Amino acid sequence: MDEGAQLTQGEAGTGYEVFHTDCPARDVVDHVTSKWGIWVLIALRSNDLRFYELRDSIRGISEKMLAQTLRALVEDGLVWREVEPTTPPQVTYGLTEFGQHLGEPVTELFDRITERLSRSSA
Repeated sequence: MDEGAQLTQGEAGTGYEVFHTDCPARDVVDHVTSKWGIWVLIALRSNDLRFYELRDSIRGISEKMLAQTLRALVEDGLVWREVEPTTPPQVTYGLTEFGQHLGEPVTELFDRITERLSRSSA
């Protein structure tokens, strides 16, 4: 293979070359592990939430950053978005099957960290 060449999905069963800058999997990893992406996945792990509920549950996030983060996660297929035709429109978000699958280890990591912090402060 040429230096810097990107593997394509299904090429000899090797998957993607995640260290290549053009790898599409790299974008998904960047979105999931971004400062706000991880918190959106954790917030949606057990409930579908409306935009304002997400904003209120993730302290410190601006509406602009929440909208950008949600847009990226929807494009990646991790989060679904449903708009109810009301005035004003009510938008609900939830995890797709892919989002739930990726959210499991993120949630496990979060739970381990909070458990460890609880034991340390006791």
